[in-house]
Amino acid sequence: MIHVPTAIWAHTAFDVTAWLSGLALSGGLYHWRLRGATEQVAARVGGGYFVALAAGAIPGAWLAGSLNTLRGAHPALSHSVVGALVGAIVAVEIYKALRGVEGSTGGVFVGPFSLGVVIGRWGCLFAGLPDGTYGTPTALPWAVDLGDGIGRHPVEVYESLAMALFLALYLEGLARRRPWALRRGFYAMCLWYGAARFGWEFLKPYPALIGPLNLFHLLSGGLVVYGWVYYRASLARDRAQGCAVPVPGADHEPVRDLP
Repeated sequence: MIHVPTAIWAHTAFDVTAWLSGLALSGGLYHWRLRGATEQVAARVGGGYFVALAAGAIPGAWLAGSLNTLRGAHPALSHSVVGALVGAIVAVEIYKALRGVEGSTGGVFVGPFSLGVVIGRWGCLFAGLPDGTYGTPTALPWAVDLGDGIGRHPVEVYESLAMALFLALYLEGLARRRPWALRRGFYAMCLWYGAARFGWEFLKPYPALIGPLNLFHLLSGGLVVYGWVYYRASLARDRAQGCAVPVPGADHEPVRDLP
């Protein structure tokens, strides 16, 4: 068992680091590979896009987090990153439907969100038991002791490493101008994060909502369905327009899309 020193302020410190790192990565990716795609999206969505995003993400985060913790042994208000993501998606997709905007508009958020999870989840770990995101007891050799002498699954580390792997694959896809990364990266991220988060939720002591599933199982499952449906729809739309689709980049070279 691994003893982990904890302090509640660690959450804020890692959150700030995650935000700043995400902003820096976003700027780097914009200048490296995403400038063309981002400019095209900005021209289509209008200024109300970010209003819709915030209007969905903020209440989504607090509603999902609080609906979970208020049903626990120690009711309290809280927020959730998966709730923020789901809320933002719902609000933005409604906004896009009203404006007749098709295709992915979230590519610029893939890198920052992924890196935010990679860094932010370590803050959850070092914040300890008061953070409420710890795992269930286990006898595995890498179990963590957060101060109560009980070995627990380091679910925060599992989630961080899973998103670190996705981020590495995503950056490799951008480097090679893979259409899935340039055109459908956001949908791929939702698929990956939703599937991974769904699995990790079985290792958390959250109150069940339907059978063995808690609220975050349902939200994560929704992300998987959303990512799969929209990824396939985007792929079909590109194929209907021709086998070779233009992918915005420094040289605007056409890229052949493969399944």
